[in-house]
Parts: sequence; structure tokens; C-alpha cells
Amino acid sequence: MNTNGIIEVICGPMFSGKTEELIRRLVRAQIAKKTVHIFKHSTDNRYSEDYIVSHNKNRIKCHSLNDTNQIMDLSDNIDIIGIDEAQFFDDSIIDVSNNLAKEGKRIIVAGLDRDYKAIPFGPMANLLTHADYITKLNAICMVCGNQASFSQRLTKDKAQILVGESEKYEARCRNCYES
Repeated sequence: MNTNGIIEVICGPMFSGKTEELIRRLVRAQIAKKTVHIFKHSTDNRYSEDYIVSHNKNRIKCHSLNDTNQIMDLSDNIDIIGIDEAQFFDDSIIDVSNNLAKEGKRIIVAGLDRDYKAIPFGPMANLLTHADYITKLNAICMVCGNQASFSQRLTKDKAQILVGESEKYEARCRNCYES
């Protein structure tokens, strides 16, 4: 049995390149002839139901689902599991990731670490504590051009989950972010 399972988490604000980095790592794994399955939460339907798609329009085929346990069911004989928009999954994503890693699999998870109010988003904060490797990305502040680590909502909508693009969100630095 392979005992080299790991959990990698890619996090940061909107427009920081999380999905782009996830796709990059998964494509490299495919080039290395590893078996790869990719999942995203069905809530993220901005570009496609069957692909994860970066803001740069790079894309890779995926399974769209909302039940975290389906990831376990679909991961037999798979080397690497990619999960995008992990903040939309419930806390069971942590157990699923840990169980898959214990099976010797490499789990690469991407998601927003904070919501538009700058509070931990979904299971991401707890998932970070279980990660073997963490990559925290920054965006560029749309106000001043500095490094941005916040997602500024541009609408008055108060729901935590509001799927959108640049019409609803901007990346902001700490000084330009308005809570």
C-alpha cells in the first residue's frame, strides 16, 4: 500500500489564480501518466457544468457534485484527486480528504479561504489545519494595484454564497477593502 498520501490546499481571494494553479498541477500529473479525477461543487456553474474553468478560460474536465461522499465513491484506483471551490462543500470534505490521503492519494484542493466579509469560508479554515502543503495566492488590488488578499463584494446582497465574476467582486488589498 502506498503511504505517501498528501493534502495540498491552494487558497486566496477571488481572482488570485487558485483554479489556474489547480489546473496546472493536475495537467502536470496527467503528463506524468498519473490517474486523475477532478471534482467541483455543483454550485459553481459560472462557465460550465462539466469543467473547472479559470478566469483565463483554461479548463479541465471534472465531475460536478454536491455530495462530498461521492468523491470517495469515484476515487477508487485514482492517484490524484483535484477539488475546486472547496468552500462550497460541507465539513465532511475534511474527512474525505484525510481518508483519501490515508489511502496514499494526493489530494489537491482549491478554494476561497475567506468570504466577502473576510471571515473563514465553509470548511476551508479547518481544511488548512489538515494540509501537508499550503499555497496562499494573492491577487492585484483593483483600486491601488498592490497585493490583494481580500474579496470585495460590489453588490448589496448579504448571502454568504453569491456566485459571480468581476460584475460582483473585486480583489482588494487590506487598505482598500471595505468591510
